[in-house]
Amino acid sequence: MLGNKHKKYVVIISIFLTDTLIFTAGFLLDYLTEKTQLRLLGFSVKLAIKRLTMKKLTTLHSLHSLLTSPFFTVAQIKQLGVSPARLAYYIKKKQIKRLSRGIYQSSDYQGSPEIFQWEDLIEAVNSVPGGVICLVSALAIYEMTEEIPRKHWIAISHSTSMTREGSIKIVRFRNMELGKTEVELGGIRLPIFERERTIIDAFRLLSRETAIKALKMALLKKGNKIDLKKLQTYAKKLRFNIDPYLITATT
Repeated sequence: MLGNKHKKYVVIISIFLTDTLIFTAGFLLDYLTEKTQLRLLGFSVKLAIKRLTMKKLTTLHSLHSLLTSPFFTVAQIKQLGVSPARLAYYIKKKQIKRLSRGIYQSSDYQGSPEIFQWEDLIEAVNSVPGGVICLVSALAIYEMTEEIPRKHWIAISHSTSMTREGSIKIVRFRNMELGKTEVELGGIRLPIFERERTIIDAFRLLSRETAIKALKMALLKKGNKIDLKKLQTYAKKLRFNIDPYLITATT
């Protein structure tokens, strides 16, 4: 017969498995032969390992839709029923990597060149709840500046107390809905202000040189030109007189 130590392992493993038949057998050890007890112990261990392995595979499979995305958030992971401990396990095993606070990506992800061009900006705007791409970052996306943004300019509501350091430049706006739209970068849609709103904001919050250059580049842009009526409407709502600069830029 097995010793008490082995008997304990069988009972513990049986309880862990929550299998009624094995659980019952764990308390009937004294009625089983030693050979049967050893078989039961081996079966219990194998079944425990199998179930743990299947659980890990099932959990990872449930993340498939996220693992094929350029990035995903901790909120999305929680919605799929993945615990913080499980997420930490995948990070430790280098199956998932942490891009920034609350932003993750599959270690095997291979995106398009455009994704990598805007990857930092994508991470930045998604790390700021309610954030909208604005000012210098928006000018760069719309190709209305020759300046390479040294920081990612993200607008948030003036009532928000959030702060960010490092590569993110937070700008507080009172009107977060005027001219708000979306832009697609590498297959990902991100919140941004329209070109017309961005130009008015440039005059309000950036240097006159930067704003005038942006206006001229927008007016000279072939094809998808800015809407002058919309530009003037936004200027009026934001209490900025754009007319003198329009006259200068168009004459």
